[in-house]
Amino acid sequence: MELRLLRYFEAVAEELHLARAADRLGIDQSPLSRAMRDLEQALGVALFDRSSRQTRLTWAGQVLLVECRRVLATLDQAIQATKSAAQGYQSHLRIAICDSLAQPRIATLLARSREDEPELEIRVFELPFSQQLRGLHTDLLDVGFALSGTVSDGVVAESVWTDPLSVIVPARHPLLAHKEVKLADALKFPLVLCHPDAASGCHDQIQAMLDGTALPLKVVDHVTSLGVMLTLVGAGYGIGFAIASQVQALSRPDIAMRPLAGMPVLSTYLLRRQGEPSEPLKRFIGRVKRLGPPPTGAPSA
Repeated sequence: MELRLLRYFEAVAEELHLARAADRLGIDQSPLSRAMRDLEQALGVALFDRSSRQTRLTWAGQVLLVECRRVLATLDQAIQATKSAAQGYQSHLRIAICDSLAQPRIATLLARSREDEPELEIRVFELPFSQQLRGLHTDLLDVGFALSGTVSDGVVAESVWTDPLSVIVPARHPLLAHKEVKLADALKFPLVLCHPDAASGCHDQIQAMLDGTALPLKVVDHVTSLGVMLTLVGAGYGIGFAIASQVQALSRPDIAMRPLAGMPVLSTYLLRRQGEPSEPLKRFIGRVKRLGPPPTGAPSA
């Protein structure tokens, strides 16, 4: 099977709109439609449900999309590894981070790795927690950073640092009258919380904190990314919880934050496959463990 067909299928399956997929691929809509029919004929299955007004993936199509992404990712990594070897890199690490992590820490870690081992190529991917687990199992990743340690067999999760948790509110909000906010006061307002399948995996940690209060919650929405949470908070839908240094790095004028009283924290976990790590990975893990406190800054007013 031509790899071209798999790349075409990935675009159509993600866009679920032939014209948008064709524009994304830089080809005409007619040959793209023909290619999808050829692919279905070659496989002997229907990949798309065209019976409704909106194109949807069949179950077979959903399975192919997962496998297609894996095959294409493997191919892209092989190409990148070959090019890196030609440029003089001796080895590489493939690292994934979630979107809610404190980026200053990650930046410091990567900078130290470049200084210590300039011959080591580090490739960084932003991936949801669930995709990090799949990438580790299929050897598409060497290490992941996420806010959940709930892993499956074959993967090790180790808490490597903690960050203070802050309450995130609209730029003008009654809670800003406090230098720090008691959790009981925060829970008087509607909440925008992480979805159980959120990109970072932070749901379990925050939910455990909320369950410990035994107070009623008014949850207006569950979101799958930090960006969506901040957008809804900025629009006044409710308040949220996040790592302060990550929110500060985004410099959004529509939101503000205050530390939570009692200094509750979120733990960041390093994820890797079970077994003896490679020498480059051992040295990288050593840098993670030696990493100092994150840069500090005053909370937004």
